[in-house]
Amino acid sequence: MIYNLLVPLSSDVGIFNVFRYITFRSVWALLTALIISIIFGPAMIRWLQRIKCGQYIREDGPKHQAKQGTPTMGGIMIIIAVCASTLLWADLANVYVWLTLLVFTGFGAVGFADDYLKVVKRQNKGLSAKAKFFFQCFVAAAAIALLIQEPAYSTQLAVPFFKNFNPDLGWFYLPFALVVMVGASNAVNLTDGLDGLAIGPMVVAMACFAIFIYVSGHARMADYLAVPNVVGIGEVTVFCGAMVGAGLGFLWFNAHPAQVFMGDVGSLSLGGALGFVAVLAKQELLLAIVGGVFVFETLSVILQVGYFKLSGGKRIFKMAPLHHHFELKGIPESKIIVRFWILSILMALMALSTLKLR
Repeated sequence: MIYNLLVPLSSDVGIFNVFRYITFRSVWALLTALIISIIFGPAMIRWLQRIKCGQYIREDGPKHQAKQGTPTMGGIMIIIAVCASTLLWADLANVYVWLTLLVFTGFGAVGFADDYLKVVKRQNKGLSAKAKFFFQCFVAAAAIALLIQEPAYSTQLAVPFFKNFNPDLGWFYLPFALVVMVGASNAVNLTDGLDGLAIGPMVVAMACFAIFIYVSGHARMADYLAVPNVVGIGEVTVFCGAMVGAGLGFLWFNAHPAQVFMGDVGSLSLGGALGFVAVLAKQELLLAIVGGVFVFETLSVILQVGYFKLSGGKRIFKMAPLHHHFELKGIPESKIIVRFWILSILMALMALSTLKLR
């Protein structure tokens, strides 16, 4: 909004030229989302307590009964902060910004419906697994179908470490990108099991993809680093900045011991947006490295379930997802969280190194 209002006046008022720069607006989008989260966070937590949005704690896992009743659905705070900040600082004429917001709020709506049924309506199962999957696929497919209609966007696949190998998937790109987005959304959801465990790696991953998005949208940088150039995509860096700020603001209240949990409304929206940003940047395969923590958590569940069925009841891990396995081995919760954060930072740096390893 600020861009659309002030940049046209820059020819008369020179200082307004600063709003042309994506980097400047991305930093302020980060700060705006952070300030919104910290200022309005306590009021949001009180409201969630008032409507009795308390977290249910399973009896068959690690002992977290002290967290029973902690407000959940705090992801609403993240969505409000991100959307407000993005609408304030981004170029609202940019189609990629609107598509990213569509994915973010669409996946958030699916998570909100699930949380609302479980927590507010006391229907323990919430949305059925089939219904949740269907709506996630619907939002993802709609966004991707609109995306591939854009002339500047290509259905070619960028392969890390190989600058001259870019196979064109054609219409097969739609189901491929759908798997990336829905998979990322559910991976973040599985990781959200300890205080700050999901939001920490999410902040790191989104900061990493902010760089990839900016480079992909910058013709000279993209050419120099041999990454796909998508004209206009750089504006989504503002959204990434807002996500980092809102994530840090949420972590202010979600750090151990947590005052609020994000719920499915938070984890599904964050994961869906992360997947879509990877699709926009043409770094879909690299998401497996940037979001390595989420991948490990998801694989632990797949391996556990698969081995349990094939072996007639045996287990690989004490419990899945992976963070629960470490808890049951006696490692303190805070130590698990920090180590997962460190791992996410290392993997993000590894992913960034691929910009030169081509």
